[in-house]
Amino acid sequence: MASARAPASFQPRATLVLIYFFALFFGFALLLVAPTLVSAYRELPPGPARDDLELASRIARESIRGRLGLALGAAALATAAGTCSGRLPGLRRR
Repeated sequence: MASARAPASFQPRATLVLIYFFALFFGFALLLVAPTLVSAYRELPPGPARDDLELASRIARESIRGRLGLALGAAALATAAGTCSGRLPGLRRR
């Protein structure tokens, strides 16, 4: 005799973990680059300049170059801690 089981519900745990990881990675990378970009912005002369976007992208690339591993590690650690502790929405244990 077959037992009556509730139908399986879709739980996108893996998708949510990836979304949280990339969002945290982007946030940590932005936090690591922001101080350099702010200081460069303050040094720019007032008025219209055509090379502001190129300068900002060059400064961001140089700034993140040595810190990319730190942002990846921090994102992985924060995602793992949030997943294991059940503090990330959508990943709570029932």
